[in-house]
Amino acid sequence: MEHGEHLAAIDLGSNSFHMVVARQAQGEIQILDGLSEKVQLGAGLDRENRLDEETVERALECLGRFAQRIAGIPRGSVRVVGTNTLRQARNARDFIRRAEAVLGHDIEVVAGREEARLIYLGVAHTLADDAGQRLVVDIGGGSTELIIGERFESTETESLHMGCVSFAQRFFPNGEITEKAFDRAVTAARQEVLSIHANYQRLGWQQVVGASGTIKAISLVCVENGWSEFGISMEGMKKARKRVIKAGAADKLGLKGLREDRQPIFASGLAILYGIFEQLGIEQMDVSSGALREGLLYDLLGRFGHEDVRDRSIQALMNRHHVESSQAERVCATAQTLYQQVASDWQIEGDEAADTLRWGCLLHEVGLAVSHSQFHKHGAYLVTNSDLPGFSRQEQQMVALMVRGHRRKVPLAALAELPEDEQTCLLRLCLVLRLAVRLHHARSDEKVPEIHVQATGNRLAITFPVGWLEQHPLTQADLEQELDYFQAAGYQLVLA
Repeated sequence: MEHGEHLAAIDLGSNSFHMVVARQAQGEIQILDGLSEKVQLGAGLDRENRLDEETVERALECLGRFAQRIAGIPRGSVRVVGTNTLRQARNARDFIRRAEAVLGHDIEVVAGREEARLIYLGVAHTLADDAGQRLVVDIGGGSTELIIGERFESTETESLHMGCVSFAQRFFPNGEITEKAFDRAVTAARQEVLSIHANYQRLGWQQVVGASGTIKAISLVCVENGWSEFGISMEGMKKARKRVIKAGAADKLGLKGLREDRQPIFASGLAILYGIFEQLGIEQMDVSSGALREGLLYDLLGRFGHEDVRDRSIQALMNRHHVESSQAERVCATAQTLYQQVASDWQIEGDEAADTLRWGCLLHEVGLAVSHSQFHKHGAYLVTNSDLPGFSRQEQQMVALMVRGHRRKVPLAALAELPEDEQTCLLRLCLVLRLAVRLHHARSDEKVPEIHVQATGNRLAITFPVGWLEQHPLTQADLEQELDYFQAAGYQLVLA
């Protein structure tokens, strides 16, 4: 793939067809467009497992619209996959032939475990590259994938024969919802999970992540109705279960946060997830923005290396806005040297703090791409509002505050909006960055001398080699100006 070349991924799911159009830029994938249409391919299977003509026509009309969007993208840069319904349909080959004629691109039907691997890849690229195993769950229209993996590699993949469309037809015909039917659906889901239960429990996991539309819909309902603080909790699902059963019918759900087109399959999706939580003993699930189609994009690029997607996002932002990397690296190296001397005394140790400092150093001048005037504020805006795969909103906010606070007044009001236990740490990291920036104001390759830094409470003392400051009067003036900014932030800077 050449820089800037467009690519696309299409997921022919059992409930919805999804497409994302993206471009490769500076080693990352930038999503340009996303389309999704509820086709319900799985509902079009008759008793002989053949897709009926009405469903086929509906699917082809959708693909016709997709085709218009990807016109001009070369064949090798588009990947189209069919999942559970096309794995089951006896006339799948005929459908694929007609669909390929409409799209102008090849369609491949992936096996359940391959689908699971791609889902994990898509999810992994939206999360931090933390050590430790994670369990990923994706409930589709006709199948449910459960994957255990670490970083960008899936180690155990399973695709179970249950989905929100097939369970809706099986347990909630005509949209009727009863407590007995719901419990039967939960039991059926638990029975499916039972086959992998022992192996998955043996492997274990430290984090549970859900993906795709069904789980996103459940999460939104739980959060919007105040049943879960974030993501999906078991307690939240218990409350959702009560409301669903009380409604008695799909068209009477009236749940806050639930789209109308999701109502017919909400109860079935909830029952499946409820069964998974019960059988595997899950109490809390985070929700990812990535899924199969994102996995297809990364698979298309052959990205299988163990790399932190956040680092790639930072580098891409630097490249995109032409950050002077040599200056960023100078500041970063000096800041890390200072950090190592004060981290323990200032209680700012740990990978998270070190990473935040490093990212702040690398991006501190990103705002120069907008204007030199107030560039620290422009930079904070860019970091806050850019798509940075792998970063949580909280992480992105912290890096933005580092950029905002590396010069001029320390943004105390903005820092005060953070949780109390994070305010002091980020302020101290910001002060370390400010000193590193001052020491490299000349933007030269002259090495900073070996300096000693001692932190005691809100006091920071810096000792330079004898005579060095007198030989560098501009640096001395910069640091003396910094005394006032430190004092305004409640800290004392001592130069010796």
